Amino acid sequence: MARKKKTEPKSYQPKIKGVIRGAGDVVDQKIVTTIEENYMPYAMSVIMSRAIPEIDGFKPSHRKLLFTMYKMGLLGATRTKSANIVGQTMKLNPHGDTAIYDTMVRLSRGYEALLHPYVDSKGNFGKFYSRDMAWAASRYTEAKLDAICNELFKDIDKDTVDFVDNYDNTLKEPTLLPATFPSVLVNANTGIAVGMASNICSFNLRELCETTIALIKDKDHDIISTLPAPDFIGGGQIVYDVPTIKSIYETGRGSFKVRAVYTYDSKANCIDVTSIPPTATSEAIIEKIIDLAKTGKLKEISDVRDETGIDGLKITIDLKRNTDPDTLMQKLYKMTPLEDSFPCNFNVLIAGTPRVLGVRALLEEWTAFRVECVRRRTAFDLEKKRSKLHLLKGLEQILLDIDKAIRIVRETEEESEVVPNLMIGFGIDETQAEYVAEIKLRHLNREYILRRTKEIEELERDIKELEGILASKTKVKNIIVAELKEVAKKYGKDRVTTLIDPQDIKDVDITPEIPDYPVNLYFTKEGYFKKITPLSLRMGGEQKFKEGDSIYRSYESTNTAELLFFTNKCQVYKTKAYDFADTKASVLGDYVAAKLGMDEDEMPVDMIVTKDYEGFMLFAFENGKLAKVPLNVYETKTNRKKLANAYSDKSPLAGLLFVTEDCDVLLTSTSGRMLLLHSGAIPLKTTRSTQGVAAMKLKKGHIVMKLEKYEDGRFKDPKRYRSKTLPTMGAMPSGEEAEQLKLTLSE
Repeated sequence: MARKKKTEPKSYQPKIKGVIRGAGDVVDQKIVTTIEENYMPYAMSVIMSRAIPEIDGFKPSHRKLLFTMYKMGLLGATRTKSANIVGQTMKLNPHGDTAIYDTMVRLSRGYEALLHPYVDSKGNFGKFYSRDMAWAASRYTEAKLDAICNELFKDIDKDTVDFVDNYDNTLKEPTLLPATFPSVLVNANTGIAVGMASNICSFNLRELCETTIALIKDKDHDIISTLPAPDFIGGGQIVYDVPTIKSIYETGRGSFKVRAVYTYDSKANCIDVTSIPPTATSEAIIEKIIDLAKTGKLKEISDVRDETGIDGLKITIDLKRNTDPDTLMQKLYKMTPLEDSFPCNFNVLIAGTPRVLGVRALLEEWTAFRVECVRRRTAFDLEKKRSKLHLLKGLEQILLDIDKAIRIVRETEEESEVVPNLMIGFGIDETQAEYVAEIKLRHLNREYILRRTKEIEELERDIKELEGILASKTKVKNIIVAELKEVAKKYGKDRVTTLIDPQDIKDVDITPEIPDYPVNLYFTKEGYFKKITPLSLRMGGEQKFKEGDSIYRSYESTNTAELLFFTNKCQVYKTKAYDFADTKASVLGDYVAAKLGMDEDEMPVDMIVTKDYEGFMLFAFENGKLAKVPLNVYETKTNRKKLANAYSDKSPLAGLLFVTEDCDVLLTSTSGRMLLLHSGAIPLKTTRSTQGVAAMKLKKGHIVMKLEKYEDGRFKDPKRYRSKTLPTMGAMPSGEEAEQLKLTLSE
């Protein structure tokens, strides 16, 4: 079949070719259409059905797992194999057993990720604070629902929430769980969707219930007075900055710092870290401490090890003699994940729409949700009681003449006529007649009927009370308050995470004490670097180099000098002299490209040494242009190690030169011509990647090959190589000067 042609769009629209519509039918399709038809549904699915929690505090995967366990009868019963739970959950969650089991692990008591875990686990479920401690397979572990799940499923069978079909329309599952407490803020929850994310910290259950009650009674209640800060199962210390916490409470966004908790064992001279921030792992902390100790930035530590065991997390840090543990910990807080920021993003699905809400708004939304649950439960109970009352009213009529009822049943020839005859005989409706007709023979006595009809008064009283609840918002809220008080009393715990005033934090200088002493710095043509002390230089023998290598730059400076390595990729790498170890003349030295982690095929072409970033750089390019930039343009406040666009890439670099003040410089081209000029004639530019100004005119096929500082006395007649205007071609050397140029070219 021939390809279908489409008219050219009015404006340019990129297309994807080869989209198959039918057998042999291939058409072009706009990228915009593809995104709308394919990507947008995927993005919406991730946002709505996977990554963002809803007002009950659960993502769909959490809800499906917990509801499956509830239907399996695991609320308050003995545990069952996790593999059994995973298999049953797949009837609601088709995303695979691994994903389901991972969800169960996070919700479990053994994993220690939640303040109030929903799964009572037995076996190895790993640890939230450990990166390497893997959990056992589902066939080896057991689980059941924790007691607090009674509050999640309370009255779920009384039409408190909506139910929908599962993925294959064989089962029903709830769209939300009717939690009797604000579970959305009780346990931490993290999710990454498409174009948005959610990160909710956990709060103390007792404090949260008290705050919710206070907000129900007074919408202007000061939240921070009853809910001072988040609370984490791992403990730790929150650096309690009140304005920051208030901002998070109001906007639902922000971050606060959490610190580890430690004790000092004077007998063993060691620090025991027993709780860490929820964003850190014990392995990451230990690795960072080891790295700092190896590089000499933490000289007070002799050993660090993980002593986590049956008693919980424990990182032990052995100290050297005369080390102040408190001062050391202040350094560790600044230099390691022992102090970390917890980012908050209270993004929650409200009626199918993702919204970032503060604590007050979230609790108000939860209250509105819970009001609806209580009203639906009340309406359900009211309908049940009204139906029962209606039946008992019919039964009450039978009391007038039980014998008549028996006679009607006995004398009715056809079974189908029993109900109509009872309706006619006692003036009751069909529902009441059906109920009377189904009464067992043994219950056709006055005592049974009197006992049943006595319930009428109680039912009427209950119905009146339920109708009063439905008609009064205050009564509904009083029920919610009573339930919150009961939850707080039954499941509330003391705060685990403590608060520390920022003013109580001792500020320490973490800048390592670097010894400053004279050194000789060498950079070779092949990219090797040596740092040699004057004493070692005097005592050592000849300089050792790789075959064909030699010294390109040499400086006399100190150990704290800054080094700038310019590369062939228009980048500069910044480091310190003390980052290189002292060495001897008899060794090759450090290979700079490997030491500084340069990019593939990147090589250093020159080295500059400075302590104050005074002076300027001269860059000569093969096209004859010369650029002059101040050295301080490479100075950064953030101590960046690599700067891109260190010089212009419009033409290959012929040479560079660092000078502290203006001086005479010499340009040499491949044609043999030389140009002597004063650097003061070149305008200073503040842009690193400037192309500079034209300095040397070049014959076709020739380029500038060298830039060097001019030494007095080199030329017998320096004026011969100078020019009053730029650009100029320079002059050809003669005599000894020509011989010297030949030697340069041969090198």
